[in-house]
Amino acid sequence: MVKRKTCVFISGRGSNLKNLIFHSRDNNFPIKISLIISNDKNAYGINYAKKFQIPFIIINTKLRNCENKILLNLKKYKITFICLAGYMKIISSSLIKKFNKRIINIHPSLLPKFKGLNTFSRMLKNKEKKAGCTVHYVNEKLDSGITITRKSFFIDSKDNELLLKKKTQILEYQAFPEAIIKIFRNN
Repeated sequence: MVKRKTCVFISGRGSNLKNLIFHSRDNNFPIKISLIISNDKNAYGINYAKKFQIPFIIINTKLRNCENKILLNLKKYKITFICLAGYMKIISSSLIKKFNKRIINIHPSLLPKFKGLNTFSRMLKNKEKKAGCTVHYVNEKLDSGITITRKSFFIDSKDNELLLKKKTQILEYQAFPEAIIKIFRNN
């Protein structure tokens, strides 16, 4: 199997990154994580890049040339697929066009509900009955791309934001690899 050279964009803890690295070590998994990009030099997820000896770069998204730096590194590492795993910045339209249908994101809600930030507090405030996660293609509208897969659970009356986050992350660790397998099985 020819594995697709993949870049994972992160901003924080990197728990989905760690999960994808684990899956990518399986010979039958369709991607190889060849680069990690973070917009936060203090992101804990960078430790996984170091531990597993995966090249990484820190991008200061406040600088004007950050887009060029991203594109140059994607080209340098021959990246053909991108996973957004807790990346807290909007991806530029030029990057989206260059990687059309080859950028996916995992979001901690059942899209189209609760796009953007603070999903768990908004779910509780709205008295939602179900929560979960969605893996979707990235397009130029925030959290609006075509859904690849989603997983859900019923919200318990005792659930708070922290419990919702923990329950959702458990589903994310299943949904992200499943979505990647689904994409490349259909190609």
